[in-house]
Amino acid sequence: MDTILQFLALIAVITGTFFSVVGVVGLVRLPDVYTRLHATGKVGVFGVVLLLIAAVLWAPLGWGKAFLLIVLLMVAGPVTAHAIASAAYRLGIPMKDAVRDDLASKEMRE
Repeated sequence: MDTILQFLALIAVITGTFFSVVGVVGLVRLPDVYTRLHATGKVGVFGVVLLLIAAVLWAPLGWGKAFLLIVLLMVAGPVTAHAIASAAYRLGIPMKDAVRDDLASKEMRE
């Protein structure tokens, strides 16, 4: 049974590390703050959650703490990304041409 849990933990570490690296590459390569937030907000949180699951599978003493951390990450990640995107939009940080601004056309109509 321990071998199966260790194998599952290894798979979770590899997958979580992959998603974290993809988030970092997105942070470096994407053109503006809005697309960078998408890369780091979605992929980064998923990578950290998988790494927490791997830690619990490797040493199964902290299920409660890990579950609490996962819930907090799933709540705080999107809220933080929304707050940063809202602040960037209100400060007038421009979007690249590939990004469509639906909010600006709505504000013009009002």
